[in-house]
Amino acid sequence: MTTKLICQRILLKLSGEALMGKNGSIDADTLKRLAIEIKELCDVGVQVGLVIGGGNILRGAEKASDGLGRVTGDQMGMLATVINALAMQDAIEHLGQPVRVMSALKINQVCEDYIRRRAVRHLEKGRVVIFAAGTGNPFFTTDSAASLRAIEINAQLMIKATKVRGVFSADPEKVKDAKFYPRLTYDEALDQRLNVMDTTALVLCRENNMPMRVMDIFEPGAVMRLMMGEDIGSLIERGIINDQ
Repeated sequence: MTTKLICQRILLKLSGEALMGKNGSIDADTLKRLAIEIKELCDVGVQVGLVIGGGNILRGAEKASDGLGRVTGDQMGMLATVINALAMQDAIEHLGQPVRVMSALKINQVCEDYIRRRAVRHLEKGRVVIFAAGTGNPFFTTDSAASLRAIEINAQLMIKATKVRGVFSADPEKVKDAKFYPRLTYDEALDQRLNVMDTTALVLCRENNMPMRVMDIFEPGAVMRLMMGEDIGSLIERGIINDQ
């Protein structure tokens, strides 16, 4: 029996905070749960690219505000994403799923250099590809890196994993009557400053017609149900352009 999927190739963006536990920067149980869900996606034929932030270990912008140079702080943040990527790689490999970490910074002894064609080939062979070190440049967030990699690998959908069920007009944990948006355009997200992702990431997706789904990563099995066609979270698209 063939499983019908809404798309074959996705880019999943996880925040570094998604890996955090009460006793440390990387929680083993959370890591294992996410690895299992990624493995299940691969088992039904989904090609998975993954970008993980480094905020559970270090935020370059925050270090810069503490007096450290912004470029140095961002470079340290890139290295933090490599640490998270290696941890996720290990968790996924323990389940028997092939996976590769590809870094925008040259760290040949621990992972591969990012080469777009090689990344696509890994995906075609059924390997999970974890894109580490952001874009390799300071002043760009891992949100921007995720948008860029999604476009480069021709993903059919980018998934922004959060702690809430989608996009709201305000933080729903602080504002009880915050409005939930099941559908919106990139222009609406930008105009209303909904803080879905940073501006560069949103514009990249808009200009390259990359649809984005914002959803709760802590809801078990949600990504799989999404792949099966269930309407989960918030969908952000470019919208209809009237050329007349």
